[in-house]
Amino acid sequence: MKLSLLPENPAGWPQHRFEDLFAIPREELEALQLKALQLRYPRFRDRVPALRKLAERQGVDHIDTLDDVLPVCFDHRVLKNYPKQILENRDFPKLTAWLDRLTMHDLTRVDLTGVTTIDGWLDRLDAFGMLVSISSGTTGKLSFVPRSRDEFAAWRVNYFEVGRAACGLDSYATRLPMFNPTYRTGHQTALKMMALFQVEAAGGWDNYHTLYAGHMSADLLALAGRLQAAEDRGEVEQLGLDPALLAQREEMIEQGRRREQDLEAWFTAIIRDFKGQRVRIGGMFADLYRVARAGLDKGMKCEFAPGSVMVGGGGMKGYKGAPDDWEDQVKEFFGVPKLGNLYGFSECIGNAPLCDAGFFHFMPYVIPIVVDGEMRALPREGVQTGRMVLIDLLAESCWGGFASGDEVTIHWDEDCPCGWKSPRVGKTIRRLSEPEGGEDKITCAGSQQAYNEFMEYVMGQG
Repeated sequence: MKLSLLPENPAGWPQHRFEDLFAIPREELEALQLKALQLRYPRFRDRVPALRKLAERQGVDHIDTLDDVLPVCFDHRVLKNYPKQILENRDFPKLTAWLDRLTMHDLTRVDLTGVTTIDGWLDRLDAFGMLVSISSGTTGKLSFVPRSRDEFAAWRVNYFEVGRAACGLDSYATRLPMFNPTYRTGHQTALKMMALFQVEAAGGWDNYHTLYAGHMSADLLALAGRLQAAEDRGEVEQLGLDPALLAQREEMIEQGRRREQDLEAWFTAIIRDFKGQRVRIGGMFADLYRVARAGLDKGMKCEFAPGSVMVGGGGMKGYKGAPDDWEDQVKEFFGVPKLGNLYGFSECIGNAPLCDAGFFHFMPYVIPIVVDGEMRALPREGVQTGRMVLIDLLAESCWGGFASGDEVTIHWDEDCPCGWKSPRVGKTIRRLSEPEGGEDKITCAGSQQAYNEFMEYVMGQG
């Protein structure tokens, strides 16, 4: 099927079937992506203060090739580049002013009256029409990822269609009971997407089942490192925190201690109560493998109906010494024919589904660029290994160009055994900080001084 995609409206591209999108010849697709990027860049440069500042520093007035966008791609850490005292002091006017520099929206209009917690601040942004989610890395400092109702329609369609590519289930046509071993609600990126899309895919909250019924506290995530350090010194009381927050922390610590037992008991109940039914199971693969291994050791297997699916992520992160056949063991225990999998990062809407040949393929509304340690683009040909940069053409609230902290191996040719033609990434993906044992370093294309000045501006010091 010959598609007619408008470069003026990338938000309309996800309306097409992934099979048709993945059939677009690469030369045609890259010309379309470049035109879309050329149309979007001036609009975002003029309306996102941080991008305007970076563009001025780097001298990027226009884009002639896809690689020309690199000097104005944000370091992924820019979304947590605020003074830590803002969160420690719960100074939400300053936090809002910081976020305002990164968005297309006028956040000075957000009513902050009575806001005393991070969760309360995020709730207030939700009510305003923003859909800000959080993520936390090894440093424990929260990143705030700005989305809004502006991109919700395209985001939703992308979620359903990419999910179909990953696991074969059309969630528009078939609503299955859904199980995910996590919290019921929260502003963390994965939890927010569950509330926005997975509950609908399950057919409503009554069909959406989680390990824990509570809310994952953004305030506790933000305080985790500080609380632990104070606890080690015996100074928790001196922090002057709300007793209810401390009680919630103790509850979460206790949940962490008994997580494996809770996980096994929860899945045992699911296996019993949903025997013979089609279900959808999600979660981190390390957790799912633990359950599968424990069940197989007891001679158990799930007896869900044919057509049940599993979509997970995270690989074996958090599980040491996993066997090479862990995927086969998970499929054997849960009785599913494949493990649906997606690659992406919080800053980008368009995830890449895993094909049957074992590669992650990028949707046409995501432009991948792989760079070396100096942020210079590697050739868009053959097989290249380097840092992943993604430009999200669905972003409408924040500039969509981000350099990730991931090292990937990308295949640019179109002969994937699965038949999909888009650029594809191998399953082995590592954080660039891993060999060094610390935070990854980005040396930005163009002037490093210019980029340092940009980061100071975002932090409110420029």
